[in-house]
Amino acid sequence: MPIIVNLDVMMAKRKMSLNELSEKVGVTLSNLSILKTGKAKAIRFSTLEAICQVLACQPGDILEFIPEE
Repeated sequence: MPIIVNLDVMMAKRKMSLNELSEKVGVTLSNLSILKTGKAKAIRFSTLEAICQVLACQPGDILEFIPEE
């Protein structure tokens, strides 16, 4: 899949655990885990906005497009 999710990178930069992010964003631990591992098929803008607000980052810091060769 050409969209790469760098949520784990941003969490490491902010020294935040998945449990802490889950509590602050209001998204279940299992849904964040699916997103973090890159297995998610979609993400709501409201969820992306909440994650960016908590991690103090931009959507481009979390999502990356890498074209297939």
